[in-house]
Amino acid sequence: MMQWEQLLSLRKHGDKNKRLRKEENETRLGFEVDYDRVIFSSAFRSLQDKTQVIPLSKTSFVHTRLTHSLEVSVVGRSLGRSVGKAILKKHPHLHNVHGYQFNDFGAIVAAAALAHDIGNPPFGHSGEKAMGDYFLNGNGKRFKNQLTEKEYQDLVAFEGNANGFKILTESKNGVEGGLRLTYATLGAFMKYPKQSLPKKPTSHIADKKFGVFQSDIEFFNEIVQELGLLNRGNNGYSRHPLTFLVEAADDICYTIIDFEDGINLGLIEEDIALEYLINLVRNSLKKEIYSRLQTVQDRLAYLRSLAINTLIAEAASIFIENEEKILRGTFSEALLNKSQYKAQIADIIKISVEKVYQSTEVMEKEIAGYTILSTLLETFTVAYENYQSGKARHYDKIMMQLIGSNAPQNQSVYEYLMECCNYISRLTDGNALQIFQKIKGNL
Repeated sequence: MMQWEQLLSLRKHGDKNKRLRKEENETRLGFEVDYDRVIFSSAFRSLQDKTQVIPLSKTSFVHTRLTHSLEVSVVGRSLGRSVGKAILKKHPHLHNVHGYQFNDFGAIVAAAALAHDIGNPPFGHSGEKAMGDYFLNGNGKRFKNQLTEKEYQDLVAFEGNANGFKILTESKNGVEGGLRLTYATLGAFMKYPKQSLPKKPTSHIADKKFGVFQSDIEFFNEIVQELGLLNRGNNGYSRHPLTFLVEAADDICYTIIDFEDGINLGLIEEDIALEYLINLVRNSLKKEIYSRLQTVQDRLAYLRSLAINTLIAEAASIFIENEEKILRGTFSEALLNKSQYKAQIADIIKISVEKVYQSTEVMEKEIAGYTILSTLLETFTVAYENYQSGKARHYDKIMMQLIGSNAPQNQSVYEYLMECCNYISRLTDGNALQIFQKIKGNL
C-alpha cells in the first residue's frame, strides 16, 4: 500500500538530503516553486501557439493548449485542496507530525496539471500520430533495424506524456535535472507510469498509453522508488494517487470547454447546447438567476461555471470514497467514470466529436500537420545520416545547427532521433509551418 508521507516527497533531482515539510519556507513552498518553474519555462510558453482541438480561428476566440492548461491547473488546485482537507482529517499525523497543509495537495495537482500538455507536439493529437506514422509507415521505418525493439516502439507510438516527462526532467545545456520539480509533482504528472513495451492492453486506466521513453528510464526509476509507487510487473507501476485528480481536472475542462468553443464558433447549435448543459446541472440550477440572464453568452457562462463546480465536487467525493483502493493500486478507472453524470458527460462528448473534432476546419488542420511534421522529420533525419557518413552538405549542417545538435558523431541513432522528435515537439504550430515553408523554398 502506498504511503502519503512518501507520495508527498519534496525531494528534487540532485538532492542528497531529505527535504522535510515542516522545515519548508511557507512563503516559498517547494510545490509552489514547481508551478512557477513550469510557468516560466519556454516549453510552456510555446503552448500559446499550439492547437488544443480547433485551429486558431479568425472569427472567434478558441482555446489554445496554453489557456486550456491554465484552466486545468485552476480546476486541479480546487480538486487538490478539497481532497487535501479530507486526507488530513483522515490521517492527522500528516499535519501534526510532518507539517503538511491541505493547500499542499492543491499546489501539487495545480503544478502537474499546468504541465500536463507540455510534451504535446504541434497540431494537437494528430501531431503525435503524424510523428509515429513517419517511423511506422513512412520513410522513418528505415531506422528499425538500427534500434532495439523498445527504442523503435518509443518512436512509432510517439507519446506526448512520455515527451512531457523528458522535457520536465532532462538535463540539457548544462542544466541538471530539467526544471528540477519535486518528485511529488513529477509523480502526479505521470498518467501512465510504464514503458512503451511490453504493450499489454488491459482495462486499467494506467495501461492506456505509456509515460517514459527509454532515454529517461534511470531517473523515472529513481522517482517511482522515492514515491513508493507499487510495481505492477510488466505493466509498470501504479499511478500516484494525485494523478487521478490531474486527469479529472483535464476531463472536466475539455468536456465543458471544447463544447463551449464549438458553440462560440457556431459548430454546435445554441439551443441544443444549453439543453445538454442544463441536463448536467439540473440539481444545482437556480432558476431565478438563470431566468434573468438575457444573452446566450451569459447563460452559457453561468451553466459552464455550474457544471465545472458540480464535477469538481463529485470528483473529489469519488476520490475520498475510493482512497484506500487508490493507495492499494486497485482503483483502475478515471474518477469521472464513476460519476452519476456519466451519461450526460457522454452526451456532451458525443456532440463535440460529431460537430467539433470531426469538423472540416479541424480535419484540414490535421492533414496539413501530417505533411508538415513528416517533412521536418525527413529533413532532419537525412541531415543526420549524411553527417554520420561524412557526406554532409552545407544544407545538412544548417539543419543540424537549427536543431542544436553540434556533435551527432557521439550520439546513437536512437539518441539523435529522439533529439529530432523532441525539437519538433517543442515547435509551435506557427514555427513548424514557417520551417516547413523555408524547406520548400518559400521565403
